[in-house]
Amino acid sequence: MPKAPVFKIDGTKVGEEELPEAIFGVRPKVTLIWEVVKMYQHNQRQGTHHAKTRAEVKGSRRKIWSQKGLGRARHGDRYAPIFVGGGKAHGPRPKEYYYRLPKRELKLALKMILSDRANEEKIYLFENFDLGEIRTKNIASLLEKIALSGKKVLFVPAEQNKNLYLSARNIPDVEVMPASDVNTLHVVSHEYILLEKSAVDKLKERLS
Repeated sequence: MPKAPVFKIDGTKVGEEELPEAIFGVRPKVTLIWEVVKMYQHNQRQGTHHAKTRAEVKGSRRKIWSQKGLGRARHGDRYAPIFVGGGKAHGPRPKEYYYRLPKRELKLALKMILSDRANEEKIYLFENFDLGEIRTKNIASLLEKIALSGKKVLFVPAEQNKNLYLSARNIPDVEVMPASDVNTLHVVSHEYILLEKSAVDKLKERLS
């Protein structure tokens, strides 16, 4: 059964604790994780890209030279794709990228990537994330004490934690995401996962 070190909010290690096998003991499957990450990335695309065709470029439609007699190729107006400033042939058009995979696969992929982080001993448990005040220096000091300063770190509190979010948001590569919202893309994007102990129960309930 995978284990994780347990810390206090001041960075003091207080022991180790076993992680639930159902969530942190699943054998990772790279292809499924890749499919889920691709879905989340696709769903973030706006799809508003648009290049003008020759019909949409604004300007005169006067024929640029005579059809015959000049020894040059036949052309209509100057907005054909071969001319500078002309329209784009087969350019990008608005497109909807959104799609969804089955919930079962989304849950399984999250279990797999959490299990992978657990196997690599990159999941840390915290008794709580009660900071008491908004202070970036406290979070920076905490990361330094547990040797994660400069690493990509994801804090996962059990609930929305305003003090933690505001204290961590200005630190590069550090993100805060409650257990109810964390997904495979968040975990893949961060090397270390710092979980509040009560957040493990939330994940267990959510992924059962």
